[in-house]
Amino acid sequence: MTNRVYIFDTTLRDGEQSPGCSMTVAEKLKLAAKLADLGVDTMEAGFPIASEGDFEAVRAISKEFNWVQVAALARSSTGDVERAAKSLESARRPRIHTFLATSDIHLKYKLKKSRQEVLDAAVAAVELARKYVDDVEFSAEDGARTDPDYLEQVSRAVVAAGARTVNIPDTVGYSVPEEYGALIGRIVKALGDTAVVSVHCHDDLGLAVANSLAAVKAGARQIECTMNGIGERAGNCSLEEVVMVMKTRADYYPFTTGIHTEHLYATSQLLSSIITFGPQPNKAIVGRNAFAHEAGIHQDGYLKEKTTYEIVDPKSVGVPEGRLVLGKHSGRHALKQRCEDLGYHLSKEELETVYHEFTALADRKKGIIDEEIAVIIEHAQSAVAQVAGV
Repeated sequence: MTNRVYIFDTTLRDGEQSPGCSMTVAEKLKLAAKLADLGVDTMEAGFPIASEGDFEAVRAISKEFNWVQVAALARSSTGDVERAAKSLESARRPRIHTFLATSDIHLKYKLKKSRQEVLDAAVAAVELARKYVDDVEFSAEDGARTDPDYLEQVSRAVVAAGARTVNIPDTVGYSVPEEYGALIGRIVKALGDTAVVSVHCHDDLGLAVANSLAAVKAGARQIECTMNGIGERAGNCSLEEVVMVMKTRADYYPFTTGIHTEHLYATSQLLSSIITFGPQPNKAIVGRNAFAHEAGIHQDGYLKEKTTYEIVDPKSVGVPEGRLVLGKHSGRHALKQRCEDLGYHLSKEELETVYHEFTALADRKKGIIDEEIAVIIEHAQSAVAQVAGV
């Protein structure tokens, strides 16, 4: 089994359909350019049957980035599949991604269909999609809550019908790593080398990345994810996080991707500028504080050797460098460094005076800017000079 893991980016589809993340065709094209630079293997550009805008986005991205594999989503119905196929007519490497729910709770309350009816519909959708494209993916919606025997039956049937990829989503973020890994391992074993097993994990319990990694360890070779982890409800598996785990901990996750990680931060920033919000400041990899250090003990270690408190080189994800944030928890070492960065070389007495004035101010404010530090330095130098009788 190859150790290559394929990154299926659904920022433009699942991510975009979440509250506050809607994008115009022009905005999708702009972000698609960055995703192409980033090196995603498959770009799910939209859900063509959903709206004219989604249809046009898939068609435009297929034309503009014809060297990238472009996917269009379709329910397991004739109209959806045909609409997806039409949107992909200009794509050099098109993929129709069709789906149907398989869990008993979805069958009973949402679809009101029997297991056999769902199985037949899934097979029919894949067979129809194969008339238009060679590459078809089938997703068993709510796969993580589907009876394993039935899930295996559906997976085998859609592969026999022509699907190259079988996706087992944790649609509602319910699964946990050990459980999900075992389920994926079963499907991988059942399908062997007849299809790639894919995973699409939601973050309702904060386990999307952990579940995706457990699945890869169990044999999945495609991860469906989004930049900044955007998506329905609590979002999707975060592309930047899952990729950097595999890169940073290759000793435990010996897998490779085609992602050019130095583009991660820029892609995240562009996405944030297009939608209505950015990642929280403490978001791993791309958050504003991901490479910021304020605690004095951390700052002291960082200034002596960056790897004491940075396990990822900021430059490897496109962040120019880590930064020291001065606050009430900062120590003398970091404060001295900032003073020198501002052009001040202080004596021991001056630094001590600056430190005490700085911490007193920091106790009253949530952030201190360089101009305020400069004023403190000037005041401290004057005070020390007066004491010395200069």
